Amino acid sequence: MSSRGPLSESQRRFLPYIAFTGLGLIWGASFLFFKLGVQDMSPAVLVFIRAASGAAALAVIMKLTGRSLFGGQLRSRLVLFAFMGVFNNLIPWVAIAWGEQTISSGLASILNSTTTLWTAIFIVFAIPIERPSLLNYAGVLIGIAGVVILVIPDIGRHGLSGNALGALAVLGASMSYAVSALYQRIKMRGLDVYQQTIGQLSLASVIGLPLAVPTLSQTHLELASMTAVLALGVGGSGLAYLLYYYTMNTLGPVRATGVTFIVPITAVFWGFALLHESLSLPIVAGMVVILVGVVLTNLRQRTAPSRQVVREHEEAAV
Repeated sequence: MSSRGPLSESQRRFLPYIAFTGLGLIWGASFLFFKLGVQDMSPAVLVFIRAASGAAALAVIMKLTGRSLFGGQLRSRLVLFAFMGVFNNLIPWVAIAWGEQTISSGLASILNSTTTLWTAIFIVFAIPIERPSLLNYAGVLIGIAGVVILVIPDIGRHGLSGNALGALAVLGASMSYAVSALYQRIKMRGLDVYQQTIGQLSLASVIGLPLAVPTLSQTHLELASMTAVLALGVGGSGLAYLLYYYTMNTLGPVRATGVTFIVPITAVFWGFALLHESLSLPIVAGMVVILVGVVLTNLRQRTAPSRQVVREHEEAAV
C-alpha cells in the first residue's frame, strides 16, 4: 500500500475508502468462485487450498518486494496468528461452505451482513473507546435492511430454503468474523499487514490440513473448480486480506466489517457484467439503501486527530 511520492492529507484520507471498495469487488466475485469450487471438493479441502494458495502467493510477493515474511518474530506471534487463522479463516469458511449446502445464497448474504452488527455490539465490551455513535448504529441497521431488500428476488424464487442448522452456521461465521476483527484491533494494531496476513493464512493451512485429509479422496481435479479455488486463495484471501487489514487499521473494525454490506452489491455487479443478469427495481432499491447505510456507518465526529492516530494511519499505509 505504498506510493511513489508523498500524498497530501486529502488524498491520504481517501485511500482507506478506495481499499474498502476494492475489497468489496474482490469478495463479491468470490461468491462466484466459491459456487464452482464446492462442486468438486469438500468444504474442508476448499478451505485448505484457499488458505495455502493465498499464503504461497503472498510469500512470493513479499520475497520479490524484499519484505520479511514474519519479521523474525514468528515464534512470539504464533498464538496471534493461530487465533486469527482459526477465527478469521477456518471457522467462518467451513461454516459458510457447510451452511450454503442447505440454505439459499440470499439468506446466507443476509446473515453474513450481520458481521458489522455483531462487531458494533461486541466493541462496546472489547474497545469501549471506539464505540460507534448512535448514527453509526443506525447505519448498520439500515445496511442490513438494504441487504434484505437486495436479496428479495432470490428469496422470492427459491424461498428461505434449507434448515435452521445451516442458518445458524452462517450466523456463527459472522460472529467469528466479528470476534477476529476486534482481536486484530486489540492485539495486532500496528503490525505489518503483510506479516499478519501471511501469518494467519499459514497457520490456517497447517491447522486445516488434518481436517482436509479425510475427504481428499472425494476431490475431483476439474480445471474450472480448481481455478476458482486458487482464485479464492490468491485474490479472495491473499490480496483481499491486505486490503482488509489496511482498512481495519485506518477505519476501525466496525467500519471495515461494513464491507459485508457492499459484497451483495458487487456480486450483483459481477453477475450483470459477466453473466448478463438483469437488474430489477428491488435490486436497485436495495443498493441505494445499502449505500446510505455504509455512509452513515462511516460518518465520524469531527475531532482533531491525535498524534497516535496519525502515526497508526501512516504505518498502515506502509
